[in-house]
Amino acid sequence: MSKQRPVIVYFRQDLRLRDNPALFEAAKDGAPILPLYIIDTHYPGPWKMGGAQQAWLASCLKEIRKELPLAVFTGNPIEIFKQVLNKTGAQRVFWNRCYEPFARKRDRDLERFLESEDVEVKSFNGSLLIEPWEVSTKKGTPFKVFTQFWKTSVELIEPDKPLPAPEADYFNLKSETFEFSPKWGEKILNHWEVGESGAKKLLDRFLKDAVDDYKSARDLPAEDNTSRLSPYLHFGHISPRQIWNKIPDRRKPGPNHFASELGWREFSYHLLWHFPHLPERPFVEKFTDFKWDNKTKDLKLWKKGMTGYPIVDAGMRQLWETGWMHNRVRMIVASFLTKDLFVHWKKGEEWFWDTLVDADLASNSASWQWVAGSGADAAPYFRVFNPVLQGEKFDPEGSYVKKWIPELQDVPAKWVHKPWEAPGLELRSWGVTLGDNYPHPIVEHKAAREEALRRFEQIKS
Repeated sequence: MSKQRPVIVYFRQDLRLRDNPALFEAAKDGAPILPLYIIDTHYPGPWKMGGAQQAWLASCLKEIRKELPLAVFTGNPIEIFKQVLNKTGAQRVFWNRCYEPFARKRDRDLERFLESEDVEVKSFNGSLLIEPWEVSTKKGTPFKVFTQFWKTSVELIEPDKPLPAPEADYFNLKSETFEFSPKWGEKILNHWEVGESGAKKLLDRFLKDAVDDYKSARDLPAEDNTSRLSPYLHFGHISPRQIWNKIPDRRKPGPNHFASELGWREFSYHLLWHFPHLPERPFVEKFTDFKWDNKTKDLKLWKKGMTGYPIVDAGMRQLWETGWMHNRVRMIVASFLTKDLFVHWKKGEEWFWDTLVDADLASNSASWQWVAGSGADAAPYFRVFNPVLQGEKFDPEGSYVKKWIPELQDVPAKWVHKPWEAPGLELRSWGVTLGDNYPHPIVEHKAAREEALRRFEQIKS
């Protein structure tokens, strides 16, 4: 072990070597680098990492340790830093900024502590194309409408070329062993190649095979037309700058629309920064008075993919098996929970937080509120997704449904999104008995939609 005092690089949602500003700048110092990761058990509170992400993190920490000696500890970051500083005598700490409310408080507290110990702190933007405070309306206020936000942001974005992995000496510090994840999360890893190399492969595949048709094909859940990069972005295996610089001609419909998906992520962080209550309460205050039923039984059936609406159930089963769900289907299942079952969007937000490998506080909160009608730039309150029509439109052959609901494997496309309307004898000949091996619909959509509109009407200003 080198006797020279190391420079600490505090890793968080930036688990990569390439295009990592904190790591790159620390390497310029010339001192050995101590890469540090802390499993924060103190600051996140209710937003501690969910089960799916625990499984992902356990895997990606092992992966990144193949390239650098990442020291891993669990606990309160301030207490961990006290121990690390005592052992190493480090006087400089580098990190890339985080934007969640609990992370901002953590970093403020940590910076005050480090400065009291005469330790220099330097922070960088390693997670966004543009910082939340760098873009505003002409009046100097935060944006609340995506199209205006993104139009302004695109004109300001001038990302440099991604940084290479730095050449550096590393400081080895003995760290803790770590065990993660409830056992149910382990199966999720069968569907992913976790880590920086996995992110690069996915991006290269998407840009080669799918980006040109992205605008027209992104809504088809049975097809492999999306990038699936969201968990890699969340954990920082890839940066938005790396993606942005690889997108081909952004004037074309497919690449342009893919770029705008990065824009939605940026917009979500913009909202979370300026409106930190976003994960906890309605962005539009009048929705505080909306009447929710919050029936426990309905919520459980939704979680299990047993609502009787095939496109909803397929999405929820895909989520449980893979830790991910196609974005079009996310909108369908969220609309069904909030506007057919009248279960509060926070219940759905919490379930996604536990089961999604890409659970991201900014995107998760903004998207749930968008669908529920209570968010910024929200879907109109009267937009209630019809799960049958959505299934017929975006999964016309029923391929997606049949993949995740094998009980419906032999049901023809005509009936697969509404098996309760199929002739009884024929349905049984296809191996389906409603109420036995597949449920009856737990709610009648038309009646639920009318009730949703009635409740929304009551809170209109």
